[in-house]
Amino acid sequence: MKKFLTFFVAFVIVAFIHEGTHALIAAAYGEFADFLVHPYGFEVVFRTPTIQRHGIQWGFISGSSSVLTVLLGYLLMFFVKPMAHMRNTFLSAVGYWLIMMLLLLDPLNLSVGPFLYGGDIGGIVAQVLLPAYGIKTDHPLFKPWFHFIGSEQ
Repeated sequence: MKKFLTFFVAFVIVAFIHEGTHALIAAAYGEFADFLVHPYGFEVVFRTPTIQRHGIQWGFISGSSSVLTVLLGYLLMFFVKPMAHMRNTFLSAVGYWLIMMLLLLDPLNLSVGPFLYGGDIGGIVAQVLLPAYGIKTDHPLFKPWFHFIGSEQ
């Protein structure tokens, strides 16, 4: 039970950091509308519908959380030995899971996520990169293959 609890605590921390960054940046641009908890994960809802989003601000809204979480994972790697040898084994285990999740979850989200639910990279590419080059596409690699009930996509 203790192992599951350390995993869960780390997951909540990572989700708070990742989704909180989306929400904070979106709020700075006046785009934050809501935060939803689904059985399959968390969702920050924005004011502008997906199809109408364009501009560099959407790159910041979508991408800053990914950059932040991976950078935090690498930053925590500087403290891996002290964390691994903490007297408090619970906090030590949370530290292990934090580093693991911070380094792995966003890269997986960016590489596999677009095929399943859209993912952040789909927003970055479709709303920033492609328009910058004047490219319009309906290619299946740039849109989710599955749509979940309640999702705005």
